[in-house]
Amino acid sequence: MQDMAENRQIRPEEDGERFQLKSARFLARDVLRRAVRPGDAAVDATMGNGHDTLFLCSRVGENGRVYAFDIQEQAVRATEQLLRENGMLDRARLHCAGHERMAEFVREPVQAAVFNLGWLPGGDHGITTHWETTEQAVQSALDLLSVGGVLVICAYPGHPEGERERERLTGFLSALSNRRFNVLHQRFLNAGEGAPECFVIQKER
Repeated sequence: MQDMAENRQIRPEEDGERFQLKSARFLARDVLRRAVRPGDAAVDATMGNGHDTLFLCSRVGENGRVYAFDIQEQAVRATEQLLRENGMLDRARLHCAGHERMAEFVREPVQAAVFNLGWLPGGDHGITTHWETTEQAVQSALDLLSVGGVLVICAYPGHPEGERERERLTGFLSALSNRRFNVLHQRFLNAGEGAPECFVIQKER
């Protein structure tokens, strides 16, 4: 029998990278790469140091918009500097505000939203996301999604509040209507306790 691989046409990824089953954040980035196109609107609900904001800005192009949120001025300043250095500041709307206030600032459908729960990398670990406000923000993001749009959430259960968020988030997303949403939960089984986990939700109708 002829090897099927001989007849299979292998097409490189759009950006030249080879696929790797690497981490929750890698999956999140891959989903966003596939989902977001020039002219789209997107949300970074947890700005952090700005890397997801920058990535989304690179995907939406000159005619798109990225709305980004963080409660810490340090995060907003770092993101603003990163975007300016890369010539993409004009594509973003940066808000020093909790992501639970998303609906106050975003008044258009979005193609994608991304959350990285937990604390600011390199920042105060005492300042972290909490389920009560995360729940409001996730619901707002689901409401804002266009049909076919995606919500990507990386959860970090390696600390008490992160474990609580992961547990509550799992229950919340499990209860979503399967007629309106497809929900994927990725967990690396051999990565050890507290390893990041990824949730991907796509709006069907």
